[in-house]
Amino acid sequence: MRTAKRFLPEFYTEGIRNGNRMILSKAITLIESTLEEDYHLAQQVIAGCLPYTGNSFRIGITGVPGAGKSTFIEAFGTLLAEENHKIAVLAIDPTSGVSGGSILGDKTRMQELSMHPNVFIRPSPAGGSLGGVARKTRESLLLCEAAGYEIVFVETVGVGQSETTVNGMTDFFLLLMLPNAGDELQGIKKGIMEYADLILINKSDGELLPKARMAKTMYSQALRLFNPSESGWTPKVTLCSSLEKTGLKEVWEMLSSYQALTKENGYREINRNEQLLRWMEENIHEKLNDAFYHHPDIAEKIRDFKQKVIQREISPLKASDELIRYFLSGR
Repeated sequence: MRTAKRFLPEFYTEGIRNGNRMILSKAITLIESTLEEDYHLAQQVIAGCLPYTGNSFRIGITGVPGAGKSTFIEAFGTLLAEENHKIAVLAIDPTSGVSGGSILGDKTRMQELSMHPNVFIRPSPAGGSLGGVARKTRESLLLCEAAGYEIVFVETVGVGQSETTVNGMTDFFLLLMLPNAGDELQGIKKGIMEYADLILINKSDGELLPKARMAKTMYSQALRLFNPSESGWTPKVTLCSSLEKTGLKEVWEMLSSYQALTKENGYREINRNEQLLRWMEENIHEKLNDAFYHHPDIAEKIRDFKQKVIQREISPLKASDELIRYFLSGR
């Protein structure tokens, strides 16, 4: 079954289709590899799994720091798993800009959920990619679908400059917020709220409950300022407490209503098709970027042009034009 230190593509695809979580983990490790030989094998595995993808409900989850994303996913995921739903969680941990390392501690934070037989949790490093998601999150999502997971959560590293990338690979965008609405409403980026299908105010319990109710009113008013969603869905705001496990069933009812609506009106299919095309375009950009910076002579040329730019011998625009022209000429 093995060639050198790698399995044949059929080993991965058959194992994934049979729901083998260990093989699924190995396959995700394969697609996350930066080795050229692993890349070609990973493409074969993805191609073998592709006919069995597209059937899950993909839910993107983001939120402000401290909103309790992992705690919510554990409580909500456990509720769904107990109702016999198969759940996959792709949890993204931030990568250090200094050491390049990542803690990958989501299985530690979701101990109860990670032990459930209906659940697969995969933490991955963001690896410096934009959008709060790992570079290979889309591929990992497809493999989870092929393995039969009907609900896939994509938990991002938190609200950031390009956090809305997760919206381009999921069906439903869930934004977790805290009860102290005044500060949050000022700090949250407008683009994030415009993408939200549901704003969920977590930690709505105890002394924070009155503030949470006030926050719900404020966010509901804010959502009315945005243009109607193309999905035909009216974004909601609701309360929950992951610790007290209140409001979770209502969240699932809203998610189920959204899923039924977008299947009926055709938006789900339209959105999935647009996501596939966007994925292709992003991969083209990624490949061109890699090809440019891995060109055998470009690195030296870049160093030369950097000095010329710093010394005001050439403008940054002219320098970039010259570098691209050199790259395209193949010299």
